[in-house]
Parts: sequence; C-alpha cells; structure tokens
Amino acid sequence: MNVKKYKVTGENLFSLDEFDTGDTGGFGSSDDVKEMMKENIAEIAKFQDRLYAEGKTGLLIIFQAMDAAGKDSAIKHVMSGINPQGVEVVSFKQPSAEELSHDYLWRAAKVLPARGKIAIFNRSYYEDVLVVKVHKLYENMRMPDRCKGKGVIEKRYGQIRNFEDYLWENGIVTVKFFLHLSKETQMKRFLERIDNKNKNWKFSDADVRERKHWDEYQKAYQAAIEATASKNNPWHVIPADKKWYTRAAISSILLSVMKKLDPQYPVVTKEQEDALAESRKTLEALG
Repeated sequence: MNVKKYKVTGENLFSLDEFDTGDTGGFGSSDDVKEMMKENIAEIAKFQDRLYAEGKTGLLIIFQAMDAAGKDSAIKHVMSGINPQGVEVVSFKQPSAEELSHDYLWRAAKVLPARGKIAIFNRSYYEDVLVVKVHKLYENMRMPDRCKGKGVIEKRYGQIRNFEDYLWENGIVTVKFFLHLSKETQMKRFLERIDNKNKNWKFSDADVRERKHWDEYQKAYQAAIEATASKNNPWHVIPADKKWYTRAAISSILLSVMKKLDPQYPVVTKEQEDALAESRKTLEALG
C-alpha cells in the first residue's frame, strides 16, 4: 500500500483540496485488504511488545477529524491487537472548568505516554486551533487581554510546533492523523445515526450546528496542518469516505513508524545470564 502520498511534512506546498476523500489506493473492497490488515495488526502488536520492553520511546498517536469521520472505529480496529497494559486512549471533549483554568496544553501534557508506552488522543490540543478558532472562543476566555488579541491562533501554531519538537527531543514520537471526510459522506453517516435506533446515541444536535461551519473548519484544518507539519512530526491526511480503507491505511502507517523506531528487547549481560542460571538451579532444587 502506497501511504507516502498521505504524508505532509511541511517541506512542500500543501492543499487539503488535493487529497481525495474517496481514495481507496486501487483496492476495490474491504476483502482486498483483509489479510493485510490482519498481518499489520499482528506486526504492530509484536513491535509494541518490544517498545514496552525497551522502555526508551513513547508513542503519541493523534486522531483529528470532522464528526462522523470514523475516529472511534479506526482506533478500535487498528489497535485491536495491542496489549492494553501498554496503551491509554484519551478522548478530549469540551474542556472542564478545571481544564479551562490552565493553559490549553495542560490537559494533554498530563496524559502524555511514558517511555515504552502508547497514548492515543481522540482529538487533542489541536482543538484549540480548530473549534476555538472557528468560534473565536479565545475572546471570552479568562485570560489577560494580551493573551486574547490579534494573532492568538498563529501564536498557538508556534507553541504547538515547539511542544512537539520538545516531545521529540525527549523521546516521544508523535504520529498525527487527519481523517479527511467529504461533506456528502458526513451527511450520509449522520442520517444513518438518526435512522438506525442502535446508533441514535451517537447523534447530537451539536453535530448539526457544527456542520453549518463546514467550510470554516476545512480552512482551519488546512491552516493547522500547514503550520504544524514537520519532518519529525508530520501529518497524515487519510481518506475517510471508506472506513475499511481508512483503517488499512492507518495500520500501514503505524507499522511503518514502528519499523523505523525498531525497538529491541534489552540485551542480557553476562552477569544477568549467570544470575538466571543460578535462579534456575534454585528453582529446580526446590522442585
């Protein structure tokens, strides 16, 4: 699967319009990627075991998207093979009163992955340059006026870049996914949530209200991705009209990242081998 075309590193001009939301990479159906998905998930699980044992690198996986793009199902399917002891999924919803009393990166910083572990952010601090930008929420935040003036979002782009560079330089690798959904597909999925009683719980009036700002959100994502993509912390713009392909592409990218990290089991020293041999003797003597 050619997933390099979805990678945005900030080195070239970027336009969200150039990415096809309905792309399936030449595959015709979910059956065509079924075996590949199975193999990818199994390989990711093996690398996660080594990542955990090595304990040198933390992996932060960020999912951003418009509503109904399939973030939840992507996390569920792609990460189905990993050891839950080594991963934490954090959903960033509307900030609480406590969170609003802190800087906007605070709630993310306190749940970053330890070295050897994986953290998955379902939405993230990027909401503070997306929904906050679209609705100008910063204007009413309890902050000094100097923190709410012109250019606040542009300043946050720089803060986020610096934050992710800081993570990189401290052993945390950030992998960012934007699930790129078409407006037509979102409508279809919203209607399905209304018509299917088992999916009614997924639908909210807020979904309709936010859809009215579709064009503004597209511009906000365009600007955020363009401003924060870098070689060490790239974005991946993944087609999201076909969920089966979205999951396959994500699994391929994550496996590629894991292979590049190439974590290894700790090397056993001669002293440790001797200690293990002694432990064996003791166990055998005890019966």
